[in-house]
Amino acid sequence: MMRLSCYSVNHIITLSSPSLLRRRLRASLSVAGESTMATTNSLRVAAAQMTSINDLASNFTTCSRLVKEAASAGAKLLCFPEAFSFVGAKDGDSVRIAQPLDGPIMDQYCSLARESSIWLSLGGFQEKGSDPQHLFNTHVVVDDTGKIRSTYRKIHLFDVDVPGGRVYKESSFTESGKDVVAVDSPIGRLGLSVCYDLRFPEIYQLLRFQHGAQILLVPAAFTKVTGEAHWEILLRARAIENQCYVIASAQAGIHNDKRESYGDTLIIDPWGTIVGRLPDRLATGIVVADIDLSLVDSVREKMPVAKQRKPFDFWRAASL
Repeated sequence: MMRLSCYSVNHIITLSSPSLLRRRLRASLSVAGESTMATTNSLRVAAAQMTSINDLASNFTTCSRLVKEAASAGAKLLCFPEAFSFVGAKDGDSVRIAQPLDGPIMDQYCSLARESSIWLSLGGFQEKGSDPQHLFNTHVVVDDTGKIRSTYRKIHLFDVDVPGGRVYKESSFTESGKDVVAVDSPIGRLGLSVCYDLRFPEIYQLLRFQHGAQILLVPAAFTKVTGEAHWEILLRARAIENQCYVIASAQAGIHNDKRESYGDTLIIDPWGTIVGRLPDRLATGIVVADIDLSLVDSVREKMPVAKQRKPFDFWRAASL
């Protein structure tokens, strides 16, 4: 079956231009009697959507094409979804193909970044675990020279009985990470997460308020059922409450007879406005938007929640 490629740069850039973002923010804040002055300081990013399968070579071919499209559009960073390089068809497939970060699979993707001079967010790579039965679900950030700049191992594992769906037990083959990770990049300070982390606001609060994140990356493979119910709502909430951009790259469509992903790759600004979205929720392609860090500064200045929020110790004392 042929997969559609969707790449609507002109449409997306129109939606996500810094001037339009400023007008939207000014209109929103003026309702409360406030005004905002944001200066243009934008850099272009892209988010990829795809339907990965149990074929490393086929997935790499798709990723290579999307990297070239993003680089041609002028993006400085391209974000891939969770399990970009491989989605197993049978239990044990992912553990079987798992490799260390200096192995040949990741080396291919580092070469892609270097050849196209673009930063890559590679969310949900099957990193070899500490024993033969487990892997790490690892978010890898690679710079435009092909160097790995940072890694985050998924903390919250998807052990869930999906209503009307199947039972998932990610912990049966995946080790949980322990560290919250943010990293500097040309487009701003990136806060790293993976998929199911999205349901746990504490990690994003730590990324924003303790690690200085300006852009939250959420590579994911949400199920069709949970995606329809919660995907956009949760993403917009994380953007609003942390006053950060959110880039959420999604797996989409039917991977095999056991697994289907919701799709709907999104880029959201710190006011909670969707500024980038693929016209087709299930298509393979990229969405492009301009990140304006002056908008982040403006939102935070006008609504200074970082100064007003209470520390975690306050709530422990208040609950006694």
